[in-house]
Amino acid sequence: QVQLVESGGGLVQAGGSLRLSCAASGRTFSSFPMGWFRQAPGKERDVVAAISWNGGKTYYEDSVKGRFTISRDNAKNTVYLQMNSLKPEDTAVYYCAARTAYSGTYYSQPRDYDCWGQGTQVTVSS
Repeated sequence: QVQLVESGGGLVQAGGSLRLSCAASGRTFSSFPMGWFRQAPGKERDVVAAISWNGGKTYYEDSVKGRFTISRDNAKNTVYLQMNSLKPEDTAVYYCAARTAYSGTYYSQPRDYDCWGQGTQVTVSS
């Protein structure tokens, strides 16, 4: 069983930065594709960024390209989301997700992931 715990959310002004962390425990984290998703009130949960098991492949949703960076440190069982130039429309609950089976690629759909964290709130004020 894999447990995921997000941290690093908070309130920030537009143009500011935050770094989210997702710490994993349990099974072999280093084999798993990971993703960051977000869900705003009344909206579906959508992918923000995804990363392959070794960080060699990454994916970004169009609206965050050039502003957000996903990375992972397998020695620390942690995946990160660096968020720069934040906008009010980035406001949402951000979730970390793991696909707990080895794969060489990334995945961008919620249905592809079987383990989720509890979420962390990110609020960007204008």
